Amino acid sequence: MIRLLDIFFSLIGLIITLPFLIALYFVGLFDTGSPLFKQERVGRNKKPFILVKFRTMKVDTASVASHLASASSITPFGGFLRRTKLDELPQLWNVLKGEMSLVGPRPGLFNQQELTQQRDKYNVFAVRPGITGLAQVNDVDMSTPLKLAKLDKKMIDSLTIRTYFKLILMTVAGKGSGDRVK
Repeated sequence: MIRLLDIFFSLIGLIITLPFLIALYFVGLFDTGSPLFKQERVGRNKKPFILVKFRTMKVDTASVASHLASASSITPFGGFLRRTKLDELPQLWNVLKGEMSLVGPRPGLFNQQELTQQRDKYNVFAVRPGITGLAQVNDVDMSTPLKLAKLDKKMIDSLTIRTYFKLILMTVAGKGSGDRVK
C-alpha cells in the first residue's frame, strides 16, 4: 500500500511542482552553474542508486556526509533551499522510479562504514530509503550512527499509513533541521 501511495504522491508532486522545479533549476544555474546534484547512495538491500537533489553547495565541495561538510560550502541560494527543504524535491523522481520512498531511512553514502554496519545490525536496508523519516523530524543526523540506526529500526517496525502521513506532514510543516552542516 505504501508503494502505491509513493507512486501516486510522487507523480502528482512532480506534475504540480514542475513549473517551480524549472524555476529553481534556472536560478541554480546562476548560483552554481550546475543546479542538480547527483550522488551514489546506499539503497534497499544495499543496492547503489543515484540520488538527485538541487545543489546547495559549491561544485568543488568534497563528497562527504553533510555533517562533515563545511558551512562555508553552502551557497546563499543553497541555504534557502536547505531551510525550505526544496532541495529535496527532485528526489520525487527517485521515489517514482522505486529507488526511494517518501518515508524511510535517509540514504547514506557507501563511505559511511560505521553507519552501514549499524544499519546492517538493525536490518535497515530491508526497506527503501526515504526523503524523510523519524530521524529527520527528530533532528537525528548521520553523525550518530548507532542512534540513527536504532531510530530507523523503530520507524520501520512501527510504520503504518497513519505514521507515513504524520511524518510527511511534520516535514512539510518544518519539523526537523534536515541535513545539517556544521
